[in-house]
Amino acid sequence: MRAPSPSAWRLASPPAAALLLALGACQSLPPSKPASEWTAQEARGAQVYQEKCARCHYPTSTRGLHGPGLQAITKVKAMPSGAPPTDERLTAVILHGHQIMPGTPLDDDQLRDLLAYLHTL
Repeated sequence: MRAPSPSAWRLASPPAAALLLALGACQSLPPSKPASEWTAQEARGAQVYQEKCARCHYPTSTRGLHGPGLQAITKVKAMPSGAPPTDERLTAVILHGHQIMPGTPLDDDQLRDLLAYLHTL
């Protein structure tokens, strides 16, 4: 199956083209794990998140606050930076920062708990 030619796109009406772009940009994300189902580690990670991350990131939205929203951050193909959301990459961003985000000093237990929580989003 071939992709539509550029001339076919020009023939589409502006409202139809806008609808196609909007539908392509909309992405259904999996829901976050309910707090009532969190493990003890995930609950500790939620506390770390509230203390260290919540002032800049919404946990259950992709809408940005001071940094990007983190809904489904471990379930998408790429983080807002374009990098894959592996635990290793998340760890590097959390500890060392990225662009305007400062690094966040955490001990090993806090980091493991936070990563467990991020997987619930």
